[in-house]
This record gives sequence, C-alpha cells and structure tokens, in this order.
Amino acid sequence: MDKNVTRRHAISVAALAGAGVAVAACSGGGDTTAAPAAPAGSSAPAAGGGALTTTAEVPVGGGVILGEVVVVQPEAGTFKGFSPTCTHQGCKVTSVADSQIVCPCHGSQFSIADGSVTSGPATTPLPEVPIKVDGTNITLA
Repeated sequence: MDKNVTRRHAISVAALAGAGVAVAACSGGGDTTAAPAAPAGSSAPAAGGGALTTTAEVPVGGGVILGEVVVVQPEAGTFKGFSPTCTHQGCKVTSVADSQIVCPCHGSQFSIADGSVTSGPATTPLPEVPIKVDGTNITLA
C-alpha cells in the first residue's frame, strides 16, 4: 500500500464504494437480495413437480417465501400462491406478517387474501401463481 495514502483519502474511497452499492440497490433493475430460507423440511420448487412445502409449514394469516412463489394461508384451510416479485420496481419480497406480503425496498405491502396493494408505492397487485394442495403437500399446479 502507498505510504502517501491518507486516512481522509481511504475514508472517501470507502464512502464512494458504499454510495455505489446504495445506488445499485435502489435501481430499477430489481433486487438481488435472497429471500429468507425455506422452513426446515421444505424445498424450493423441484423439477418434476415436487412439493413446495406442507400445509403445516404455512401459518394461518401468514406465509412462506419459496423461490419463485409466496405460499400463504389467509384463512384456515385456504392456500394461495403469489409472485415474490414486487410490482413496483421488481424487488423480491422478504416477509409475510400480519396478513401482509412485504417488500423491503420501498415499503409496498400486499394482502395475502388476493395480492392487492394495501400500501404503496406499488399500484399493481402481485400476480397469482397457481398452486395445488394434495393432502398435506403444496405443489405448483
């Protein structure tokens, strides 16, 4: 390392690098942040139609984010699937809580009952992803 590098120079370079990361995270190109891992015992959609998850792993009033589908249970015994991609700027949603699917990028929230926007800036609902309940297994339809 060059002995002439000052502390001020090193801090300014680090600040510029951090600003670049922040700008990239807010760009319209989508979010590359991975969704939380699937609950124990579940898996992402498998080739050949394997189970996404089980009914026991999807809480009533909540849901789980599994790869390319958010599986929710708005009321006991009713299961629905939605796209995990926020309709505002393409970020991936990261949580399901209090009957809401939540996007961390700009705070949009979607109803687990029908995917409709409950809090913007998104204005378009999350698209449904067809799922099927077969016994206690939930699969893509």
